[in-house]
Amino acid sequence: MNNSEIVTEEILEAMGISRPAYEEIQTIVGRFPTVDELGTLLAMWHSQGTQQGLLSWLRGQPHSAERHDYIDSDAEPLGKDVREPRVKDCIAIAKYLHDTEMNVSIDIGDREVFKHRGDAIYMVGDVSGLFVNSEYGRQYLHLVKDAVRPMDDTEACEYLELILGALIDNESIFSLCRVGRGGLFGTLVRCAAASKLGFDILTCREVRLDAFLFGEEGVRFLVTMDEPKEDYFLLKLTEARVNCCFLGRVTKGRILVDDMDFGSFERYKKSGRP
Repeated sequence: MNNSEIVTEEILEAMGISRPAYEEIQTIVGRFPTVDELGTLLAMWHSQGTQQGLLSWLRGQPHSAERHDYIDSDAEPLGKDVREPRVKDCIAIAKYLHDTEMNVSIDIGDREVFKHRGDAIYMVGDVSGLFVNSEYGRQYLHLVKDAVRPMDDTEACEYLELILGALIDNESIFSLCRVGRGGLFGTLVRCAAASKLGFDILTCREVRLDAFLFGEEGVRFLVTMDEPKEDYFLLKLTEARVNCCFLGRVTKGRILVDDMDFGSFERYKKSGRP
């Protein structure tokens, strides 16, 4: 970037771009954009109408991950380029997988994983970066004929269950549920349907959106808690050297991802099942 392209606070203000929006643009393109790039982006935003705020519109754009990041470096080439979906595309993906009954493939019974509106939702464990051998990869993308269930890391699972079980026992967290088929989104939907509540989450921009929402590898759990318990929870996970990711909050019934509305939990609830 040369001196004529340096983006100052005065330029951002003149263009009507807030600092958070500018930083969001950086996560999308993988670097800080130039003045010309900002102008192009604003033109795109205006051409599609400005019913959404700029920041909300940006969150619907593709993430900054490389296009083939979903392929394991040791895997055979698939010979198929998979475009990363936008958040609004994931609504159709989630509905398709729901209609094929993928989201009821694991029975969580009548457990109310979500307890109260406003509770924090965390994912404990590593973020999923792959999705080839998932229900999404098999049923929606047809990348593989049969979804391959990843080998269960029993030691990692038992360790996380030990830590999280102790936090439940001392009432630091309300509940836990292992992330299963359908990945993070499928598990969240099952929890919402069983609890008759919804969720409002933000995605991780360091990985592909579809890998984050629908990837299935790794041992991961969803946990919920109220706000006063969050600091203690994070302290204990840090001491245990366990990764976690804040997702968002429990809602009264709506399902939102990056401020986009996926509908009510009722949309994903099948008669007689969660």
